[in-house]
Amino acid sequence: MKLSRRMLGMTAGAMLVLNLGLPAQAADETPDLLVKRVSADVLETIKKDASLRNGDSTKINALVNDKVMPYVDFRRMTSAAVGPAWRQATPDQRQRLQDEFKALLIRTYSGALSQVGDQTITVKPLRMAAGDTDVLVRTQVNGRGDPVQLDFRLEKQATGWKIYNLNVLGVWLVETYRNQFAQEINANGIDSLIKTLASRSSMPANVSKAQ
Repeated sequence: MKLSRRMLGMTAGAMLVLNLGLPAQAADETPDLLVKRVSADVLETIKKDASLRNGDSTKINALVNDKVMPYVDFRRMTSAAVGPAWRQATPDQRQRLQDEFKALLIRTYSGALSQVGDQTITVKPLRMAAGDTDVLVRTQVNGRGDPVQLDFRLEKQATGWKIYNLNVLGVWLVETYRNQFAQEINANGIDSLIKTLASRSSMPANVSKAQ
């Protein structure tokens, strides 16, 4: 149950944009402006911090907890990735799944930090009607190679817009993991998935650069 090295790199790269380096804005901030505001800041922050690019796990954990998690509905992301088995999981298993999934993504994230170079983010025009509470924000990462499609699914909540899924080059993060997790759960159960996630998240990050 593992992604290809290229897919891991792309998925981790997607997470870079979630690293929110500015204070929270008003709850009525539009989702496209949210993405645009934070993207420029995160890229600049990482470019200036060699320890982040070199995979300093302590700084990465602090960065994600302080600046990413407040803007991500991580419980929804984890439950969607686990799929139907989430309903049968105990409260303890749910918390462990969420913790280990988060750790796995942080590990992947750390492997992608060294990829940050001269990238810029272009936010495409938002298609959103008045009253919409679930939207798709499309962006494009521009760098030395071909542009990379990077899309976000966001839901309007009481505290503002929350990201709950990512799409890199046409592949949705949650659906990709859901297929992998289902194989493990069907074969060996939820506890086995937790152990597998724990073993993967504890391994040193070694993600190849996306071409």
